[in-house]
Amino acid sequence: MVPKLLRTLGDYWFPMATAMAAVVALGWWVHGYLYPPPVPERALGIEQFRTRPAAPSPAATSSATSFSRQPSRFEALPGVWPWFRGPIHDNVVQSDVSISLDWGANGPPVVWKVAMGEGYAAPAVCNGRVYVIDYDQVGQADAIRCFALSNGEELWRRSYPVVVKRNHGMSRTIPAVSDKHVVTLGPKCHLSCMDPLTGKLLWQHDLVAEYGVTVPEWYAGQCPLLDGDRVIVGTGGQALMMAFRLADGKIAWQTPNPRGWVMTHSSVLPITVGGRRQYVWCASGGVVGVDASTGKVLWENLDWVISTATVPTPVDLGSGRLFLSGGYNSGAMFLKITGAGSTFAATVEQRLPASIFGAEQQTPIFYKGHIYGVKTGGKMVCLDPAGRPLWDSGTDRFGLGPYLVWNGTILAMSDSGTLSAIEATPTGYKRLAQAKVLNGPEAWGPMAPAGTRLLVRDLTEMRCLELGKSR
Repeated sequence: MVPKLLRTLGDYWFPMATAMAAVVALGWWVHGYLYPPPVPERALGIEQFRTRPAAPSPAATSSATSFSRQPSRFEALPGVWPWFRGPIHDNVVQSDVSISLDWGANGPPVVWKVAMGEGYAAPAVCNGRVYVIDYDQVGQADAIRCFALSNGEELWRRSYPVVVKRNHGMSRTIPAVSDKHVVTLGPKCHLSCMDPLTGKLLWQHDLVAEYGVTVPEWYAGQCPLLDGDRVIVGTGGQALMMAFRLADGKIAWQTPNPRGWVMTHSSVLPITVGGRRQYVWCASGGVVGVDASTGKVLWENLDWVISTATVPTPVDLGSGRLFLSGGYNSGAMFLKITGAGSTFAATVEQRLPASIFGAEQQTPIFYKGHIYGVKTGGKMVCLDPAGRPLWDSGTDRFGLGPYLVWNGTILAMSDSGTLSAIEATPTGYKRLAQAKVLNGPEAWGPMAPAGTRLLVRDLTEMRCLELGKSR
């Protein structure tokens, strides 16, 4: 009985083994296809930024590459929006340039447009150039890109390898630019400084590997703050906040982090209270004010903690008052900073429930004594300085889209790419114009004005609109 069974099994063992081997091989092939080996993302040597002579296609989906070239045509158009929320960090256009709201059925003219990797990273503008941090999904690399504002020609690109998987987009920060430096913070917290004219790498820090920073959920959303000869980042990890010298990337100061707070999506805001210049930041466990010269903590408040994601930046209301807002049923809070010298305190004036106001993503605007913003649910609202609602947008909804104020007009983008012009007045909601300017979806990246032009983006495309001319 046993020998016969063994002979029977012997007749079948070879084809069975062959079939099993084929299944295993197929499984490894599928695994390798769906989950390719990761590209090393921590060894980012200077050689990976060297200029390549070939000029690639401007599409972000081309293979990872770095290049710099002389533009064929370059007109240095006026206008500056050098970093997140504009020159004085209030998201209000400081210009007497008039814009046309006579958009017609087709909306403002599109001067140029470029394809982008999936994300919400928005541009900064300086000296006729447009800077944006993108993600090359095919090449698996962060790509800092520079375009001519006049015609959209890509002037240079600098790439470095980093594996970023799709998680509500990839890149989502805004560069900080001066005449001599452009600084970016990548999705996985690579802080890079380049020459704004050529893209030459000046220095770079991997904040995770070097300083124990934790990459926030949905990747880094904080925009670096360029202030004088330094760049400031709310890091968490080894230090609560860090200042790097622009000249060489060395640490100017770092703030101790005894509470172990980690990085959020909120950006650092510079303010002056009691004659002391300070940096205010909403960290994971509260809000803090740090001396701009030394990095010393001047005050902290533990009452402002958002459970899921801290995104909006504090809004400076003047006279030591700050307006904080968040999503996930956090509502809003008025904070009062008092003191002078080295002694300061931050106390809560009042809190607003989410039914009155709470912003999930975009930072509200303080304009001529009133607060304008889009609250959870998508309605735009106007609050007086004490937080009392004055009006809302009714059936007009904006979702998580961006907005800014230009010459007394609020320009607000909806999720799907519809741009609305709204009168910035506390007397009531009045829509002045509306047009579809992007295809969508998720047109969430902050807008950047420059001269008479407006840079806008959705999930996969950036466009330059001309607002100085009627249709």
